Amino acid sequence: MQHPLPQTWNLERFFPGGSRSAEFAGFMEGLHSDISMLVNLLGDLPVPDSAEAVQASLMPVLDLLQSSGKKLREADSFTACLSAENQADKQAVILSGQVRSMGAAYASALTRLDDYLTRIEDGIWNVFLDQPPIQAIAYPLEERRALAAEKLPPEQEALINELAVDGYHGWGELYNTTVSKFRVPFEEKGAVMELTAGQAANKMHSPDRTVRETLFRRWESKWGEHAEYCADALNHLAGFRLKLYERRGWQEIHKEPLAVNRMSKETLDAMWGVIERSKDIFVQYLERKAKLLGVEKLSWFDVEAPVGRGSKHYSYDEGAALIVEQFRRFSPKLADFAVKAFENQWIEAEDRPGKRPGGFCTSFPIAEETRIFMTYAGTASNVSTLAHELGHGYHQHVMNDLPALAQEYAMNVAETASTFAEMVVSDAAVKGAATEEERLTLLEDKIQRSVAFYMNIHARFLFETAFYEERRAGLVSVERLNELMVKAQRQAFRDALDEYHPHFWASKLHFYITEVPFYNFPYTFGYLFSTGLYAEALQRGAAFEEQYIALLRDTGRMTVEALAEKHLGVDLRKPDFWQQAMDVTVKDVEEFLRLTE
Repeated sequence: MQHPLPQTWNLERFFPGGSRSAEFAGFMEGLHSDISMLVNLLGDLPVPDSAEAVQASLMPVLDLLQSSGKKLREADSFTACLSAENQADKQAVILSGQVRSMGAAYASALTRLDDYLTRIEDGIWNVFLDQPPIQAIAYPLEERRALAAEKLPPEQEALINELAVDGYHGWGELYNTTVSKFRVPFEEKGAVMELTAGQAANKMHSPDRTVRETLFRRWESKWGEHAEYCADALNHLAGFRLKLYERRGWQEIHKEPLAVNRMSKETLDAMWGVIERSKDIFVQYLERKAKLLGVEKLSWFDVEAPVGRGSKHYSYDEGAALIVEQFRRFSPKLADFAVKAFENQWIEAEDRPGKRPGGFCTSFPIAEETRIFMTYAGTASNVSTLAHELGHGYHQHVMNDLPALAQEYAMNVAETASTFAEMVVSDAAVKGAATEEERLTLLEDKIQRSVAFYMNIHARFLFETAFYEERRAGLVSVERLNELMVKAQRQAFRDALDEYHPHFWASKLHFYITEVPFYNFPYTFGYLFSTGLYAEALQRGAAFEEQYIALLRDTGRMTVEALAEKHLGVDLRKPDFWQQAMDVTVKDVEEFLRLTE
């Protein structure tokens, strides 16, 4: 790879001029025209009397639907990147609003399509799905048809989509605006600086407990100052969802997130059940870590603190080299993809003020490229995050030649590819440690991810479930939100901590994402599912690469249960697979406890 590697991404490649791009303005006009044409086509469709009639009338619609969908994703990715790299770019915010309006119009067109699909007689429909041009997108079409039967009449669903732009999604944007104003004062080397949310979150991984505690106190206090705004947003997001579910006749709050993730409640319950039964040893880990840090019990700000002095700083180039090297041992194709991303400025990693917190990977389906966003500070955790996002990018990369509808995979399997890539790197780093102290540090960093998925994210799931139940009766106050948050954290962590994070519900972006409800359990699914995949990869060696690619390519055209049955021969609704995957992560804890005896 070239040295030094660029740490900022190239968005000019798509639309020169950033948020003032004339080319992007023209692109948006074309997208508006395409969506209008799509709506007109859908308005003229006759009820068919044969599969041939369905194909003749529907194929032009599906072609335009998929090309428009790609353009919409391209526009959404571009504006998301602009907003993330500079939260002060107000024009980017305006463009994001325009894209959301286009998205609402597109969703309304999809609602009309859904209505048309439900009016096709079952026998004709089944023959139509067997036609060669349709087979590649048969599953997403059948999925839309089945779900449409459980929704409101199309005119009402279309109105909901339009009102959601300034209502439902507007509350999500209010939260983003709140975060953009967030600043935490921090003194370093005699100078006081104002840290953004993303910078402050990075600093809370400091090996110095005084720094962690001081910053955490200020973090909690600052989120307390913003809590009323966040509570307004959260309450109204939930109120919108609950009212919509009520009108549709949906009683179960998990119905939509499970449907979005193409998984059954039996699978979700089997996964959480194995996790609950396996938490004892992770409590032992937390207790041992407390002793190593010289405290009686860990506080919230200690959970992700490094242990020992084996922490290594990785320059950006060193982190990239480590990732590519370990990817290549498993999959030359994955490594080649990573090199392309590093060298061609697909990654925004520079540590600077003004960026939004967190990390993400987003795809540009027309250009067939991805862009990765994070703030890189040289920690082992940063290297893992970078590998994680590259895994997302590779997932999209292997699907680029599929029809657009077959590329729409759910969040839980999206997190599978990313977490798998992260695991390849972290496991290799532990095995390749130069000293016992470095091995312990890297092993502990790896265990931290298990704790995050089994305990932290479990707390988010428990909190959100409890919050929605209370929200049915009316608005939930800041004080009550804090109580629900701490109660969920105590339950998920088995009361193993001395202090919790009451305003976590305010500080976590994932609670305010409107595209996907319950933005939590899919992460844990992806982590455990990828752990099972990784165990399979270690057994099969180089032969697993093509099997892995085949699995990724199927993620947009079947349920997760069918995916696991087809490619791994396992039943996700039963605990066996989850327990085998859990056992892999338990071995890490057993090794940690042995090393720190």
